[in-house]
This record gives sequence, structure tokens and C-alpha cells, in this order.
Amino acid sequence: QVQLVESGGGLVQAGGSLRLTCACAASGRTVRNNGVGWFRQAAGKEREFVAAINWDGTGTYYEDSVKDRFTISRDNAKNTVYLQMNSLKPEDTAVYSCAADGKLWYGGTYYSESQFDSWGQGTQVTVSS
Repeated sequence: QVQLVESGGGLVQAGGSLRLTCACAASGRTVRNNGVGWFRQAAGKEREFVAAINWDGTGTYYEDSVKDRFTISRDNAKNTVYLQMNSLKPEDTAVYSCAADGKLWYGGTYYSESQFDSWGQGTQVTVSS
């Protein structure tokens, strides 16, 4: 498994933007050949899928409520995955975590946390009204 670390969270007003970053915690490790997903967990609620991207960036998948506002992307040269979040709403407030799929070069659809094996600790995103 790969250790992941998220960054970029914070406090923002409704309508604002944040960009989250997911990177490997240890040097020499890589997620270049792995799909990566973003998930979030609000206080008192279960963790939910937000977005995912295939290992080569050819496929992206989104939860319906973020589809027109969030964009997942990756820079394999930097071994990093991003989640650009625009038009943020108070209901987007949660701890956001990234996770990597243990399968290499998977070209199928991502939609569930059960497809991911390695998780980061998460970064808090708070959207004020």
C-alpha cells in the first residue's frame, strides 16, 4: 500500500474555491500507475465518494452533486492528483481524503470506496455561508 497525504483544505466562503492536492507521503513511491479517488466525510455522516480518475487520466468520475463544480486531474510527472473545487457550498463542508486503487493500470469505472486500498488522513474543508 502507498501512504498518501492531502493538502489544500481550509476555510472558505460560499461561492469560493479551493484546490486539494494528493501526493505520496514517502519518496520513491508512486501512484502514477494507479487510479485515485477523492472522498469526503461530514460530521455525523458516512464517507461518500466525490470523484475519481483513472491512472492515465483518460477517465474521470464524479458524484452528481459536484459534477459541474469540481474537477479531478492528475500530473503523473509530479506524482500528484488534484481536486479543484469551485462554487463551494456549506454542504461541501467535510474532511476530504484521497485514496489509491491497488490495481495497476485499471481502465474501468470508479464509483465506490471498496475499489481503493490506500488512504490518506484527510484535510478539512469548511465552507461558511
